Amino acid sequence: MQKRSLTIHGHRTSISLEEPFWVALNDIAKARQQSVASLVQMIDKERVSGLSSAIRIFILAELRHQLAASTTTKTSQIL
Repeated sequence: MQKRSLTIHGHRTSISLEEPFWVALNDIAKARQQSVASLVQMIDKERVSGLSSAIRIFILAELRHQLAASTTTKTSQIL
C-alpha cells in the first residue's frame, strides 16, 4: 500500500492505493494528457464512496472500456 498526498479542490489530501493502481492511474492521466491531481479531482466530484475505492473503481471501468474497444477493433478487422 502506497500513501501519497495530492492537492484537490485547493486542499491537500492523502490517498492510499496499491502500487499497481498508482501505475494505472498515472498511465490513464498521461493518456488523457492531464495531471494525476486533475484526474483524481474529476473522480472525487463523481464519487459516492471513499476516494480510494472510487479511484479503484474508476481504473477498473477505464480498463474494461479499453478492453471492449480493443475487442471491437479486432472483431472489425476480422470481418
